[in-house]
Amino acid sequence: MSRSPTISSSTVFLVNPASGNGATGRRWPELARRASALGLQGDTLLSERPGHLIELAREAVDSGATLVVAVGGDGTLNEVVNGVVGRGVELASIPLGTGMDFGRTYDVPTKFEDAVRVALEGDVRTIDAGHVTYLTWSGETAERYFANVSSVGMSGAVAQRANGMSKVLGGKVTFFYALTRVFLEWQNTEVTVRLDDAERRGRMHDVIVANGVWHGGGMMLAPDAAPDDGQFDVVLIGDVSKIDFLTTAPKIYKGKHVHHPKVEVLRSRRVEVDAPVPLPIELEGEQVGTTPAAFSVVPGALRVRVPRA
Repeated sequence: MSRSPTISSSTVFLVNPASGNGATGRRWPELARRASALGLQGDTLLSERPGHLIELAREAVDSGATLVVAVGGDGTLNEVVNGVVGRGVELASIPLGTGMDFGRTYDVPTKFEDAVRVALEGDVRTIDAGHVTYLTWSGETAERYFANVSSVGMSGAVAQRANGMSKVLGGKVTFFYALTRVFLEWQNTEVTVRLDDAERRGRMHDVIVANGVWHGGGMMLAPDAAPDDGQFDVVLIGDVSKIDFLTTAPKIYKGKHVHHPKVEVLRSRRVEVDAPVPLPIELEGEQVGTTPAAFSVVPGALRVRVPRA
């Protein structure tokens, strides 16, 4: 059983050593030294298992941390978000993982020194968080928060396949390969989506519930999403065929897929998704469970350090 961490600094690095195919853990002593040389110093907490960063983030805030720095990919960021949401602390991201779509949404640099400078002296932006209730694979009701993007449908299966692959070729290649492989096997199914002022029923490929723009290693899934407008951009991808996929998938990286006749973009504060068969749900690239799912916006729940205007 792990001991409670000792925290003496107002700044805490929350590090996923497994991110970046394990490179983050191997490099962290050197990276911590480089961050310190730039003026960003604090305690370091290393995760030991999936979900551990949620606990560590809560303990850091309880111990007086005012700035938490998530070091890793989007899965790392999601765990930290679940530990700090609504707590008033400031959240910075040093993107060292595979997807890094949260950082892309907020223009956080991928170069380490530049990301450290944003964490150290960036502007603070207040953004919304998403909250979702769903079923775990064992059938229990669970809840989770997310900062960027969640989805229901084929994307959940893509996330599972991508996370089971080597990430040595980077996020864009990994996710696109996983997307292609899963799509060839995927069967669209009947889905019901209930929103604030609308309902949609029919065969669908994916339901994207977006607070941010980017997802899946550089896919511009919700090109007009605003993370502080109090509502989700809900992208419904309908009963697309294999030919639709071959011609439209490359357009996702520029946000042009939203013009496809089988794609619809709606806005809503609440989204409920259900289907006759359980559909997988992913949050920021991590598959967490299945439908039925209920999403809601939590306005102004996160304070994020972003590049100076």
